[in-house]
Amino acid sequence: MIAPRTSRTLIMGILNITPDSFSDGGQYDDAPAALAHARQLISEGADILDIGGESTRPGAEPVDPQTEQQRILPVLEQLLELDVRLSLDTRHPATARAALELAGSRAPELIINDVSGLLTDPQMPAVVAEFGCEVVITHNRGDSQTMQQRTDYQDLLGEVRQELKQIRQLYLDAGVRREKIILDPGIGFAKTAEQNWLTVTELREFTRSGHRVLLGVSRKGFLGALLADAQGTPRPAAGRDTVTALLSAHAANAGCWAVRVHNVQASDDAVRLASHLGAAPSYVGSSTLSVVGP
Repeated sequence: MIAPRTSRTLIMGILNITPDSFSDGGQYDDAPAALAHARQLISEGADILDIGGESTRPGAEPVDPQTEQQRILPVLEQLLELDVRLSLDTRHPATARAALELAGSRAPELIINDVSGLLTDPQMPAVVAEFGCEVVITHNRGDSQTMQQRTDYQDLLGEVRQELKQIRQLYLDAGVRREKIILDPGIGFAKTAEQNWLTVTELREFTRSGHRVLLGVSRKGFLGALLADAQGTPRPAAGRDTVTALLSAHAANAGCWAVRVHNVQASDDAVRLASHLGAAPSYVGSSTLSVVGP
């Protein structure tokens, strides 16, 4: 069993086996390219690989579970031979089950990373409970086609916390242990750029309350807008790695359990620096606290 690193914020490297992801779609959508990239991410310091076969960017076309499995399962089978923690980015219970069955004795080590939010499939908590794996629950109000139309909040942070609590309850009711649940505040999901920035600024609203927190901001559109040129043209995705790394250091200082990134080395460097300067992740030893209240 792979022992998790808990002395500092972990680095989750993104492995998109998709033709249409916003940053690197089509670059790693065949098994040889995906495996080569996976090994590169590990060599650069990734603690976890997050494998996805469906883009969840705003406006992306949905992918059926069969197509998703055809993309990811051959790669997952080979990655299971490596000494690295694996996460599966999927909203489909059938895909989660297929991956966990393929993992066999390693199934409890896998992480299911589901960005469905309030649209979580009712079967997903049961699958997670059956296999005893960990799960990332994400704040989101819609799917890739609708989520950016659902950004009306009266109290952004309060409503995000309350809706995460609602999603969490689905897993608790299914028998998933509290300590197996990881939170993602959902940067870029059902939030405007301004709402993304407020959520990032207030990360301690999530990390100080007990559950481990995953932050996923890598190369996202609100960073491109921040870095726009004099004509107002957003910085292309590949040019957003420096600010992503700076936010990884911010996440470490706020006590996040992990950051999900495309450029592993840059964020690993940033997290190492934050750790050296005295960042103290708040999740260590605090799993008994409530994330969003009693």
